[in-house]
Amino acid sequence: MVRATFAGFSTALSALQSNQKRLDIVGHNLSNMNTVGYTRQELQTSSINYTSPVSTFMNGSEVLVGFGVHMDKVAQIRDPYLDAQYRSQMDKSGFTDSIQTSLDSLAKIFDESSINGIHQAFVDIQTALNDMQDVAKVNDPIYESELRSKMKTLANMLNQASKDIDEAEAQEFNRLVGTTSTQNGAQEQVNDLLRQIGDLNHQIKRNQILGQQSLELMDERNNLLDTLASFLPIEVTYYKDQAHDGIKNDGSGDPDLSETYYLDKNGKPIAKKEWPDDVRVEMVYKDANGDEQRITLVEGSEGGKGENYGRIEFTSNPKDPANPNGPIDPNSVALKVIGSERNLVAGNASDVTFDRPDPTATDPGDRIYDGSIQASLHMLWQDGSVKDLEKDHTSVNGYEFYRNQLDTLAQAFAHVINEINIRGTSSSDDPTTKDSNQFLLVNKETDLYTPGAAIDTAITAANIGINTKWSNGSVHISMASKDPNKTVLDMIEAMNATYPSTNKNLATVAGITNVQLKDNSFADYMNYTSTFLANDSYHNSLSLKTNVTVLNGIQNSRDSVSGVSLDEEASNMMQFMSAYNAASRVMTALDQALDVLINSTGMVGR
Repeated sequence: MVRATFAGFSTALSALQSNQKRLDIVGHNLSNMNTVGYTRQELQTSSINYTSPVSTFMNGSEVLVGFGVHMDKVAQIRDPYLDAQYRSQMDKSGFTDSIQTSLDSLAKIFDESSINGIHQAFVDIQTALNDMQDVAKVNDPIYESELRSKMKTLANMLNQASKDIDEAEAQEFNRLVGTTSTQNGAQEQVNDLLRQIGDLNHQIKRNQILGQQSLELMDERNNLLDTLASFLPIEVTYYKDQAHDGIKNDGSGDPDLSETYYLDKNGKPIAKKEWPDDVRVEMVYKDANGDEQRITLVEGSEGGKGENYGRIEFTSNPKDPANPNGPIDPNSVALKVIGSERNLVAGNASDVTFDRPDPTATDPGDRIYDGSIQASLHMLWQDGSVKDLEKDHTSVNGYEFYRNQLDTLAQAFAHVINEINIRGTSSSDDPTTKDSNQFLLVNKETDLYTPGAAIDTAITAANIGINTKWSNGSVHISMASKDPNKTVLDMIEAMNATYPSTNKNLATVAGITNVQLKDNSFADYMNYTSTFLANDSYHNSLSLKTNVTVLNGIQNSRDSVSGVSLDEEASNMMQFMSAYNAASRVMTALDQALDVLINSTGMVGR
């Protein structure tokens, strides 16, 4: 044996140890194959000759082989590109999923396919008018009471629908801020995620410097990053800190070998410094010019604990400034993103506020386009007046749009019915002979209606009601026209008419031409609004299915790389076991060679 006596045994021993470690890792992978978020692990090795500084000073080809294997570290098998794609898709899926939740809550209000709702209430009013159109029945209090009852039912339904929208809107806001004791809002969840990611950065970095890989902590951090991506569009970057990034800190830009290599006394590299990566998390958004911008949410492990991550917060104003604890004004809700205290990225903002786009402005301002938080803001903001053309999904209408639809319907109905009844108090079209106090529908909070050509916008779906004077008998269906039943007949025509109306008889009624219901009748306008909601829900559900399908495809690709496969691990087990047996045979062969060297060399001729 012409090499060092036990060098061969050391080579075989290193092979045995590395294959034993590989078998241990296979067992660890198999035992965690059903652990949520677990990433498959592998042993990374290198030839001792290429990593040992001693080989630099040795001569001859014999130094290139024969010294065994070095176990560098146990590492995770991940694909950063697939991680980035998965988180980007999580943003889109989070947006459409949250939008669908909101639209489903609206569908409970507007879906009248299986119940008698607002549309049927208009049909019932028309039926009641048809029943009392005969001259003999116009003055019958029983028929008038039936009509009043039907109109009160409609008013109550409009009141309840508006109240339901208020409640859905309040629940949407609670999903953001978590104001109830039983619900953590997005604000608390995101801030908790940022805190955990920032603290894990510190812990993982510290452990890796001490030689502990902390792979399970890295799995936990990856799970947190995936969850964060469903709330906000984020970008994750792995980087070396300034002391180990290979660039001089004096600003010259010249490579500084001492930052990344161990140097000998002549300044020549001996070995590379293995320094763990930091993780930076940035939120991606677009400014008023449409340029992509970033704000740093987590800045590696820079600074002390609590200094390397930022936070988010929501602000809002009450609808009624005199009642600060009352319902919030959805258009005033704004998101403020505050960057980490150790924001070291040049050009990044320290904080950014995202509020409702001004419909009169030429640019939308700073905008976020994906994530569940933006979906909730979208549902609170969109009233139909703001159309951001950059992304198709912003065409989905929010709570305010559907409330405005109900308000438009309530105002139009009250205006038409009231003005017809007021006109019926005179036998001529002379406005001075009309009794403008003979209105049937009012703002029930004030018990008032403002007659005239302009629609009374003080009446809304939330407050429309029956005039109390109609209930107590001071106001009736008017019969002063030449024909006592003309008012009822005009009302029947009004129920059948579409608006803006081209009905010549109704054209003489004050302000009828100002009623705009998109060429629908009262009853059909409710169907028109429901169709809007159905279209929004249909298109969003298609987007959600597409996003989920793409997300599942990326997840499958990620699992094929990072997940544990029973077949693959079984194949590895057989491979490593064969290598282990081969290393054992090498050791046996070396033992036989050593026996010959010790016991047989020099015995020839004895």
